[in-house]
Amino acid sequence: MRRLSIRSVLHAFLSAAASTLLLGALAGCDQAPSVNKIGVAQPLSGSIGAQGQDMLNGAQLAVDEINAGGGVRSGSARARLEIVSADDKADAEAGKVAAQRLVEADVLVALANLNSGVSIAAAPIYAQANIPQLAISTKPSYTQLQLATTLRLVANDDLQSRAIGSFAAQLPGAERFAVIDDATPYGKGLADAVAADVARAGKKVPLRLSLDNSRIDFTPQMAELRDTSSDVIVAILSDFQVEALVQQLAKAGLQRMRIVGGDTLKTDKLLHSAGVVQAIFATSPILEAREFPNGPAFLEKFRKRFNGEPVYGAHYAYDAVHLVADAITRNGSVDRAHLLQRLKTFDGAAPVTGSMRFRDDGEQRYGAIAVYELRAGKWLPLMRSDRW
Repeated sequence: MRRLSIRSVLHAFLSAAASTLLLGALAGCDQAPSVNKIGVAQPLSGSIGAQGQDMLNGAQLAVDEINAGGGVRSGSARARLEIVSADDKADAEAGKVAAQRLVEADVLVALANLNSGVSIAAAPIYAQANIPQLAISTKPSYTQLQLATTLRLVANDDLQSRAIGSFAAQLPGAERFAVIDDATPYGKGLADAVAADVARAGKKVPLRLSLDNSRIDFTPQMAELRDTSSDVIVAILSDFQVEALVQQLAKAGLQRMRIVGGDTLKTDKLLHSAGVVQAIFATSPILEAREFPNGPAFLEKFRKRFNGEPVYGAHYAYDAVHLVADAITRNGSVDRAHLLQRLKTFDGAAPVTGSMRFRDDGEQRYGAIAVYELRAGKWLPLMRSDRW
């Protein structure tokens, strides 16, 4: 019997091991990963941390539901979804760090971000990795970066400015407008657009002011409002600023003033200001879940899971995750390029809002702006449209 040398045995063992590894690798090429990662970069701390956490909660609720149903089907395989979250701190530089973290985590898509400045700063990082970036921020320049991966979940500020201007201009007896902003790029840009829309409607804008974004003393402006006979204030300011403005209007005897603003006004902070002036209206591209036919069912699930009410756009994040899962299933692949192409070309499943469809430039085709009135301590929906 021929004796085998140690060298021959070792060679045979290594050859067999290498063949096994190669066959395993080749087999794995056609298999979807057992986990598909969904990135969520939102402000999870700071003054708007509650809104960012709300977005994360909505995404997590969708992931939990999908995984409970067996995960996402891709071809003949199924995979679980997993959230990878990062705090962008509502800051452009922190947003870049968060984006890099999600890229390194190998996420399929990123729900990022809430703030326009952060979305814009992080966009090139996601684009370089070919990761679709689904943002709820609203500045038009986000989708004007000429990057294929920038997608928006809601209507942008172009539509919101038209909504504010159109609604304000049709208020009974509204002829003279004071337009005030917080001097931020967002605030000034939106206010300039609203002022132009009001002027096109044949109204006068005798007072146009840009104040800093921490101003709460509007005493000098009381005389200006009276001297210009302004009857409507368009306030592109933060809620705490309008809270102070309302009290000072009442003190100055200008209770008949009406205030119209954007979504920064539509918070709980202003609820106690109802009735102090004649009327307060706010527009928003973030329509409330209760306004959709499937909203009540979503709200019930959200309350059960998180023991509280959503405070911002949880239902949009929830729908976005379902949209991605739908795209993966229809593609039969988790290839990012194919996923991005699918996201841009189909009416995907959006359980709460009904449908999400992106235009070629990444804007939301079905985005709408709603108008709310503050009445009896509640924000009540008045109307909504996607064609202001």
